[in-house]
Amino acid sequence: MPDTKNILVINFGGIGDEILFLPAIISLKKEFPNAHITLALEERSLGIKELTDKIDEFLPLNIKSENKYKELFKLIFDSWLKPYDIVISSGSNKFIPFLLLLMGIKTKIGYDNGFFSQKILTHAVKLNKNQYASAMYHDLVSPLTENKTEIAQLHIKKSETVKNSVLIHPGVSLISVKKGITKTITPEIWAEVLKILTLKGKNVRLIGGPDDKECIEKIVKLCQDVKFENLYGKTKNLKDLAKLISGTEKFVCSDSAPMHIAVALGVKTYAIFGPTDDKKLAPPDVVTLKTNDSCPIKPCLWERRQTSCDNPVCLNFNADDIVQQILNN
Repeated sequence: MPDTKNILVINFGGIGDEILFLPAIISLKKEFPNAHITLALEERSLGIKELTDKIDEFLPLNIKSENKYKELFKLIFDSWLKPYDIVISSGSNKFIPFLLLLMGIKTKIGYDNGFFSQKILTHAVKLNKNQYASAMYHDLVSPLTENKTEIAQLHIKKSETVKNSVLIHPGVSLISVKKGITKTITPEIWAEVLKILTLKGKNVRLIGGPDDKECIEKIVKLCQDVKFENLYGKTKNLKDLAKLISGTEKFVCSDSAPMHIAVALGVKTYAIFGPTDDKKLAPPDVVTLKTNDSCPIKPCLWERRQTSCDNPVCLNFNADDIVQQILNN
């Protein structure tokens, strides 16, 4: 398709999902360097534009609001106004093929979710969830290009590395907390990790965004007599966060968007994994921190349940064990 001029990509999810989708967009840009790529995404994830130069235009939608059907019509109306040559959607909902059909775009690519997707879509791509999420998303562009981008590349100026440094980002998104999803250890355990790393001679730095305010305040209160650098409030946006992460030797975090940023920057990353599946959400070079609990259904989010259980034994971590893995790997 050498005459391709306009490509619409639809990917609804958090910042982490957008970073995981970036390799697919990068491969598209390599195949169609002169094409204008538009990304339709959730409003809450618009910060991704600070991290990449591969997307020419952003179409933010409040897709999870009460007016979601109005927002979907906005997406359809946009496709009527612009001469898109290709539309690619990451959604696996059975409604997706009909949505793409209404857009009137010639080449329609999405996941194969049955009879209608096979009849409506130009390319119905097999959905393989048993792989790293970036690879799963990248499968969507395989009908268009042989380029293969495995890890996202971020368009930022990296900071100079702080020697002997460990940067800790303890939080998860507030939307996860509101949904009753627990994916990380308590502030008390984070505080113990910070204390032990400091005693081991590490240059420990603590960081977080607005969603992490309560967690950070608890950690700081528990570490009043510990010498560390509190960087909370020093970052105004994702670009600032990425710059700080790029300048650390080791980055310790939860299963969250900052983990995906660190991976894209090539920073040595240590991530807490409890109920979520590290094989799908982290590449092999991430040191995944997991407990040796006997839970028979771990990992349970998102395949088996949509909220956390009442007794998440998969998050019963010991601070000393966490520190040992950080120091020895």
